[in-house]
This record gives sequence, C-alpha cells and structure tokens, in this order.
Amino acid sequence: MPQSEDPADFTGDADGFERLWTPHRMVYIQGDRPDPEGGDGCPFCAAPGKPDEEGLVVHRGEHCFVVMNLFPYNPGHVLVCPYRHVALYVDLTDDETAEFTALTKGAVRALESASAPMGFNLGMNQGAVAGAGVAAHLHQHVVPRWGGDSNFLPIVARTKAMPMLLEDVRGRLAEHWPA
Repeated sequence: MPQSEDPADFTGDADGFERLWTPHRMVYIQGDRPDPEGGDGCPFCAAPGKPDEEGLVVHRGEHCFVVMNLFPYNPGHVLVCPYRHVALYVDLTDDETAEFTALTKGAVRALESASAPMGFNLGMNQGAVAGAGVAAHLHQHVVPRWGGDSNFLPIVARTKAMPMLLEDVRGRLAEHWPA
C-alpha cells in the first residue's frame, strides 16, 4: 500500500502548535545517572573533595555547601547541597535543614552584593520526572534574574550567552559571601 504524502496522515490533525523538536536532549534524559548510594558517580559527592576552585565550591558549611551549576541558566546560578547523599528534602536532619535554608539565604545575599540581580528563582526538583538532573542527591537552585536575561538564542541557536566564566563568578561570590 503506498504511503500518503499528506503530513496530516502521519501527525494527526493540526492543533495550531508550533513544535521545536529537541532530540539532542535525550542524551541528557537517558544519560548515566549517579549511583543512588553516592560516591564517585555523583557530582555533588565529588565536589567537596576537591579544592574550592577546582570543585567550583563557593562556600562550605558544616552540613551543606554551595557550588556553581555546571550548566547555568544565568551567571551566578548556584546549587545548595547537603554533604550527605540524600534524595529528598524531607529526609534531611533538622540541622541539615537549618543550614540548607541558611546557605540559600547566604547565596541570595552574596549574589545581591556581587551582581545586583533584579530577582531570583529558587527551587528544588525532586525526582527525575520532576526535572532533577541529579535526582539521587538533593540540591536547591538559586538563579539570579535580570530584566531581559532571556532571549531567542537558546531556542534558535541552542546557545546560551554567558558573560562570565564559572571560575570568575565562583571567585566573586566567595568574595561576597556574607560573614
């Protein structure tokens, strides 16, 4: 039986949506995931074992630390992580929870001092289906925002314009970390 040339025969009825197909994201979606038990495969277990500059660690606390995001949405995008390899916020101890919150506030204050953002996105994605890239190790995103910081480049060119190197941002945030 000959195949139809009409695209509607293959895609169904048109629904009015334009679609941007991103099959390159499947590498990320189906990629290797850190060992649920932690260890060398987990970037958040590995970072604290390196010097701050190499591990991109901005600040270390007793129970938690702050690290630069390797795939930032904006310059200064940091992650607050417990040292302990734990997946869920509800599984943090009371001491970990208190420091997790304090370091999130510290990250906001350091970013305000270092780069004067106009706003912030704060959030946790728990579980792979919720968008967590490293679902096995809890982390909270602190993303500074400025008016006009989003543009067409990520969509059209699969490119994000970043005006500062991660190492430079890490140094600046460490310098501006609240006492």
